[in-house]
Amino acid sequence: MLAISLMRMGAKGKPFYRLVVKEKRSKRDGAYLENVGTYNPMADPAEVNLKHERIQYWIGVGAQPTDTVKSLIKNNPVQTEEEKAVALQARADKKEADRVAREAAKKAEAEKLEAERVAAEKAAADAAAAEAATTEAEAAPAEAESAEAAPVEGESEPAAEAPAAEAPKSEE
Repeated sequence: MLAISLMRMGAKGKPFYRLVVKEKRSKRDGAYLENVGTYNPMADPAEVNLKHERIQYWIGVGAQPTDTVKSLIKNNPVQTEEEKAVALQARADKKEADRVAREAAKKAEAEKLEAERVAAEKAAADAAAAEAATTEAEAAPAEAESAEAAPVEGESEPAAEAPAAEAPKSEE
């Protein structure tokens, strides 16, 4: 007796199934006669690809689909080649739009980080300039005081206050 059932593939936590025709008594993932489709429940929406002609052939020969396979066949009617092409194009367009959105988000994040870096550098430069200005402001009065006290090159020391002009001595 033949059955059309799901054969599990994929990694742990990431199921992917093949629809296969096999002997009913064989193991779930054992030997099979023909692969008649695939089912990917992880995609959004779930992807189902069926070879309707081959499924109808095997059902005509006596193969019994499992309940899950019946549901997949019922919910995924035969598509014309044009409908398949449109569906594939829509899926490709969605993938492209997702890729463009991811790149735009990445670029926006990079620009944000660059703006933050420039702002941090500007803040550091402003802080350094303010520190330098503060240091210069503190040093200026001290330099002014020392300039008043210290002689300037080329000038002699200020003479001690000269006594008041003496009156000319009269000859007496």
